[in-house]
Amino acid sequence: MRVLLAEDDPMIGASVRQGLRQDGFAVDWVEDGRAAELALAEHAHDAIVLDLGLPKRAGVDVLGAMRRSGDTRPVLILTARDAVADRVAGLDAGADDYVVKPFDLNELSARLRALLRRGAGRAAPLLAHGEVELNPATREVRLRGDPLALSPREFALLEALLARPGAILSRAQLEDKLYGWSDPVESNAVEVHIHALRKKLGADFIRNVRGVGWMVAKVPASA
Repeated sequence: MRVLLAEDDPMIGASVRQGLRQDGFAVDWVEDGRAAELALAEHAHDAIVLDLGLPKRAGVDVLGAMRRSGDTRPVLILTARDAVADRVAGLDAGADDYVVKPFDLNELSARLRALLRRGAGRAAPLLAHGEVELNPATREVRLRGDPLALSPREFALLEALLARPGAILSRAQLEDKLYGWSDPVESNAVEVHIHALRKKLGADFIRNVRGVGWMVAKVPASA
């Protein structure tokens, strides 16, 4: 999943970006409110980690503009402002969660995963599809109960497809899930990862819709 991090403190920003990347997120980092608004306009990110004390445009104003425009993507506020009034203002402006500095990176990742689950209408922490089970928290995949070794890109691609069974995702949509701004993307990268996943999961697990994209079929309710 791809996250936009809006944080003006260089040390905190670098630490959060590194920590989230280690937990499997693709992370784009901006350091002021105007840059955050420009990034949000691309609609490439699944969630936003937003500092309130941003230069050029305050985080709470960025958040308010998001919600007024109808943007429902989950927002986690990350700030040193720990007064109750600040937390209330942030939540009332449309934030989904609130973390006060200093914080634990593992907790931040867990809260992001919870927001993404709720945003997708899922309560269960695992993504299960037939005989395949994916755990975003532990970065583990099991096939018929046995652990399956995947590369980080293969895991991210499989997670994106399992999060929306029955939906066709284009190459551009999948690249958005896998790569941040600074990551080089080879022209056939998605096809290479899908080929590798099919070898491990079965040739029919990921379906190609010619000229459109790829999907995993919905599992029937009785399955």
